[in-house]
Amino acid sequence: MNICGCLLHIAPAHTLAASEAMKDTAGVEIHAEAEDGRFVVVVEDTPTCLASEIIMDLHQIPGVISLTLTYHHFEDIADSHPHPDAPSQTTSRRPTL
Repeated sequence: MNICGCLLHIAPAHTLAASEAMKDTAGVEIHAEAEDGRFVVVVEDTPTCLASEIIMDLHQIPGVISLTLTYHHFEDIADSHPHPDAPSQTTSRRPTL
């Protein structure tokens, strides 16, 4: 699982077309849009394309002024399954006596 949170700034004259281009791009979800052309989007890997490649494609949409990666999370799905024999981890950082 590869999730990237991005902030895009798009020239106001291009926001509608850029929004449609992003909606038509697999692996991209628009979560917020401001009147000044800022978009909050989440980009995820797809079966055929890495999130990093999708982000590079978003840079090529006409009117995109900037794209900033503001959050990134990567997790190997195979590691996320519970291991019943594994010892429990403590939830506190305090030393135990």
